Amino acid sequence: MDLEKQPQQQAAPMEPAGIRASDADRDRIADILREAMAEGRLTADEHAERVDAVYRAKTVGELEPLVRDLPAPGGAARTAAPGVHGQEGPTGPAENLVAIFSSSTRKGRWRVGGRTNAFALFGSVEVDLTEALFGQRLTVINATSVFGSVDVKVPENISLRGSGTGIFGNFEVATLESADPEAPVVVVNGYSVFGSVEAKPKRGKFIADLQDRLRKYLG
Repeated sequence: MDLEKQPQQQAAPMEPAGIRASDADRDRIADILREAMAEGRLTADEHAERVDAVYRAKTVGELEPLVRDLPAPGGAARTAAPGVHGQEGPTGPAENLVAIFSSSTRKGRWRVGGRTNAFALFGSVEVDLTEALFGQRLTVINATSVFGSVDVKVPENISLRGSGTGIFGNFEVATLESADPEAPVVVVNGYSVFGSVEAKPKRGKFIADLQDRLRKYLG
């Protein structure tokens, strides 16, 4: 009997609040904050302060107090939005681009990950994927703009999708569907408050290896 009790005593100290927070945990909390602001439960300043804390949080215990005084989101459909057309959302670490009374730019020859969080508060964030190296097919960009702007540029021969809301602001994604079924898919989700979020192709910019692949298929 003593041997059976000992494993239970060892498992007891495990505290969920001390578990390291994942990107999915942070996105879930950010969704709750977004709905709370849309419903008028949070002001723009309160929302911006809490979202900044969300992406700085290291553990689940740091995230929970940020939504303790708020109701749970109305449904689970929104949390599944990044995985469009039945695809699961990307996993792995996210890259955070934050501009608070400043600017942040990511462009040139860089390897884009599966998830990027772009947050602008009285600032501007530019995400230029026209020369980026895609390490996976699906890339999700979570864009939030409060009195600022988030600008996403993509090559003309990939697929671009997304959904979001503009609250006294602009949220615009120019939908693209690539002719290549293996082309990267970029999904831009989020919202803007007294600001703008725009995602569109950059004219004349293409991913060269897509053309090589197409020639292989047609040849």
